[in-house]
Amino acid sequence: MIRHIIAAIATLLALWAMAFMYDLDQKAERYKKIQELIEKTKMEVKVEQTTPSVQEPIQAPEDLEAERKKEEDEVAKKLKSLRERAGSAMAFKVSPLYKQKCSSCHGVNGEGTVGPKLIGKSPEEVHQALVDFKSGKRQNYVMYGLLSKMDDAQLKELADEIGSFQQKLEAAAQ
Repeated sequence: MIRHIIAAIATLLALWAMAFMYDLDQKAERYKKIQELIEKTKMEVKVEQTTPSVQEPIQAPEDLEAERKKEEDEVAKKLKSLRERAGSAMAFKVSPLYKQKCSSCHGVNGEGTVGPKLIGKSPEEVHQALVDFKSGKRQNYVMYGLLSKMDDAQLKELADEIGSFQQKLEAAAQ
């Protein structure tokens, strides 16, 4: 009976050892594949020996001044170009009401982005358009949503402000 127990234990130990060795073989195979992938993806980088360059002669002060002036002119040209592309962005101050209700579509100064250009429109024309949008006579869900809670005094205030954009822009340009 004891022999049978010892034999069973020996058999279990042998089976465990075989399973352990199988697991080690699997891990070794994985490491081997990883090593092969690393070898395949190695890159050789050639480093070229460069000879030191001959030092450039020192420039005369007049040359340095001319080069500095040229760089300043280039910067000035770039700034001018940027100003032209930016247009009238923030050319004048607008009310918080305009910023909240209008600027996201019509631009910070009414120059038009998603919505149409407002600069150059009369206060009466703008007021009538606002009233039409609020009443539903002109259909635009965005405009209706923005104007539906505003009273007539706010609409008039907004129309007067937008109607003054052309004069404000001309004053800012001078």
